[in-house]
Amino acid sequence: MPRKFVPVLLASVLGGAALAASPTDWPNYGNDDGGARFSPLTQITPANVGKLKVAWTFHLNQAPATLAPPRPGQPRRLPYSTATPIEINGVLYFPSPYGRVIALNAESGKEIWAYDLPKGDQPPFRGVSYWPGDRSHGARIVFGTINGFLIALDAKTGERIPNFGDDGLVDLKTPEIMNGLPQGGYGVTAPGSIYKNLIILGSRLQESPTQGPWGDVRAFDIVTGKLVWTFHTVPRPGEPFHDTWDGSSWEKRSGVNVWNLMTVDKQRGIAYLPVGAPTLDRYGGDHKGDNLFSDSVVAVNAATGKYLWHFQVTHHDIWDWDMDTAPVLLDVKQNGKTIPALAAMNKNALLFILNRVTGKPIYRVDEVKVPVSTEASEFPSPTQPVPSKPQQLARNSISADEIADVTPELKAFCQKLVADRNLRFGARFDPISSDRPMIHFPSSEGGPEWGGGGFDPKLGLFVINTNNRGAVEQLVKNADGTWRFTGGSFNDPATRMMCQPPPWGELWAVNVNTGDVTWHVPLGITDTAPAGKQNTGRVSNGGPIMTASGLTFIAGTDDARFRAFDTKTGKEIWTWKLDYSGHATPITYRGKNGKQYVVLIATGGSYLGSPSGGDSVLAFALP
Repeated sequence: MPRKFVPVLLASVLGGAALAASPTDWPNYGNDDGGARFSPLTQITPANVGKLKVAWTFHLNQAPATLAPPRPGQPRRLPYSTATPIEINGVLYFPSPYGRVIALNAESGKEIWAYDLPKGDQPPFRGVSYWPGDRSHGARIVFGTINGFLIALDAKTGERIPNFGDDGLVDLKTPEIMNGLPQGGYGVTAPGSIYKNLIILGSRLQESPTQGPWGDVRAFDIVTGKLVWTFHTVPRPGEPFHDTWDGSSWEKRSGVNVWNLMTVDKQRGIAYLPVGAPTLDRYGGDHKGDNLFSDSVVAVNAATGKYLWHFQVTHHDIWDWDMDTAPVLLDVKQNGKTIPALAAMNKNALLFILNRVTGKPIYRVDEVKVPVSTEASEFPSPTQPVPSKPQQLARNSISADEIADVTPELKAFCQKLVADRNLRFGARFDPISSDRPMIHFPSSEGGPEWGGGGFDPKLGLFVINTNNRGAVEQLVKNADGTWRFTGGSFNDPATRMMCQPPPWGELWAVNVNTGDVTWHVPLGITDTAPAGKQNTGRVSNGGPIMTASGLTFIAGTDDARFRAFDTKTGKEIWTWKLDYSGHATPITYRGKNGKQYVVLIATGGSYLGSPSGGDSVLAFALP
């Protein structure tokens, strides 16, 4: 049963059964259903943002004495969070890495209730979803879990809804989805998208072996928990595009899943699904063809799941360059007309701006001839789509004369790494191979990470953070004839400095009305670099948010900073040193007291390499 903490303020904070969000709230991960991450609030401005201070702090770990102490000489490693809270009518809701979903008073940070998941399970890494209720049902917090359940809670009390599924639980691991492999990995790591009385869910699947659960996208009734529709991300026999899978390679094929956030055009009733790569995502000789709907943004009828259109950003993916960011809905203004559009971006840092009704590119996309593979059994696509605008928003190659010289020691380490391992310098779209390890950019942890971007409709700017992060990878053939790959970052792990010249991380702004880059700046500093060379940019996770006053807030970087930029110019105008990095996307909202808050979860400890140990939810406000 959940633990509940119900202060006197509960009734006034939570109100009645139906709790509709206001424009000054932040009701889902991207604020609006289209994921623009834009707030109309203007209390915090470029002129006064320098006065921001911590208004309150909430600690996620309420029982620190129960955790094992670190080993002697080792840093403390605690569970870490990449979650973004949501805020509705004065209440914050978010998942905790300690197996809980929590509701806080949004003005004071005081706990209202906490729901403890069944032992051994965890809520999704990145957030939960809110349904405002209807005339017969109160507001609900709905989320999938790491172990593959769907849970609905009463937003007022934190108690499970007894008539939702089986006592508030729906088992997502049905025989149909598990594909005859009941031990396969299946769970949920991102918030689902809400459309009317439906929650639309993706899934997190195994990276290997190649056979496993299906990556199908499903919609469930929020009132009853019953399955309403299923979209096959790998088309079955007789379905359109099934022929993009050679022979029987589609059978029991895992991956091709939506592991991150989706977006919805509620006005048109369209859901946009960013679909990932097939397993194995570095070798495709066992599944020849373009392999739809992998690495595609797919538009479906949000009420029925019926296919509308798709756009594939990587054909026959052998680099893990899948759709890791949520499509952002925006409007493009050209020649006196407004075009409903979306921004679709993959790990390759290619930004495709598409008409969101038709799926057609607004700026020309060329099918560019790409290198062939040296592996006789691999048949890459002969071409890959590359937009004419904007430019690629991350480094896409490196040459031998571009080794970083931030310090003499870094240059010596990287040159020795290249020589000792006889590394090959890969060109753009160059496949990895078994004969020699290759350095390629951007790696699967380069380009934009899952945090994605946002859109300022006043300025027409799409803003996103990207990583210039390379990888050293090589294919390996197993004794049984299957393939795997070995890999690692192209950096010095001791100093966490990259082997290519800075910037190592950047923040970009693209004018969607022209397709041109308006500005890009390094994002983050390397504290250990020599004076005068610290403005290197750093790898980041999480994404930006924007406000109508012209501010862009972003944390994400592994240098433990929270920053504000002038959205129009890209100038950094506020920086707050955190105890631990905030590998998450912040939010902003106006409290019932009239004050604007900016909230971030900062725990450090993501795979980017920063140490964990923090467990704080931080709220910032003007004095």
